[in-house]
Amino acid sequence: MREHDVPALQGASSSDFVRALAKGLTVIEAFGARSPAMTLSDVAKKTRLSRGTARRLLLTLVELGYMGFDGKRFSLRPRALNLGFAYLNSQDLWQLAQPYMVELVEQVHESCSIAVLDGSEIVYVARVPTSARIMSINLGIGTRLPAFATSMGRVLLAGLPGAELRALMDVASPLRRYTPKTITDPAPLLREIELVRRQGWALVDQELEPGLRSIAAPIPDTAGAPIAALNIGTHASRWPIQKLTQEVLPLLKQTAASISALLAPEQKEVKR
Repeated sequence: MREHDVPALQGASSSDFVRALAKGLTVIEAFGARSPAMTLSDVAKKTRLSRGTARRLLLTLVELGYMGFDGKRFSLRPRALNLGFAYLNSQDLWQLAQPYMVELVEQVHESCSIAVLDGSEIVYVARVPTSARIMSINLGIGTRLPAFATSMGRVLLAGLPGAELRALMDVASPLRRYTPKTITDPAPLLREIELVRRQGWALVDQELEPGLRSIAAPIPDTAGAPIAALNIGTHASRWPIQKLTQEVLPLLKQTAASISALLAPEQKEVKR
């Protein structure tokens, strides 16, 4: 797409069309799984924008918090997720996910939650609790917890490009030790997150609070990138780790897949 090829909205006059905004969105959309980090030259080539235009747009996005820059390459920051979540929230996705979560809770008799990543924290966007209290704080919509010490957080961190993940860990350092089991050394933590990336799920055992054990799976978008995470939280005395992975994990992954399928109902109808 050349600079003069940016299309205007059908039926909109030239005075209604903000070309700079269109170019900025083109730059954001240039990044993805195959191009998580790019130099200025890479961005200019991929978007067919001039280096000067690409540079101004990238630096503006950096200033606004949508883009990161390590001195050589640019990459999307978690704030860019807000653009997608504005759509998801308008579609009441998390409300639509509730029946699936309720069914899972009825099967395992433990609380179920969905969270998204916001910087170095996770934010709860949906929750179906049980009567059993497993944490000292009340969890609800909008609750924030440190991503590095939670199962949902590690699932979402595992979906980030390596450079972005390391930069986020640098910002969050020094990492707080919540219990004797909390992993606070960056090197072992990055290895743990890499394991989560490979296996596709995370289990955190009493790292955030004594007695709290949780297991999480990603909720991917249509491209396979995790936009949210689904977890089951329980007390360590009720679910040994082996039993949790053997009995709860398959149900958890199945529920996450069902919720993920809600993201593209139009595409599914077209394929039929």
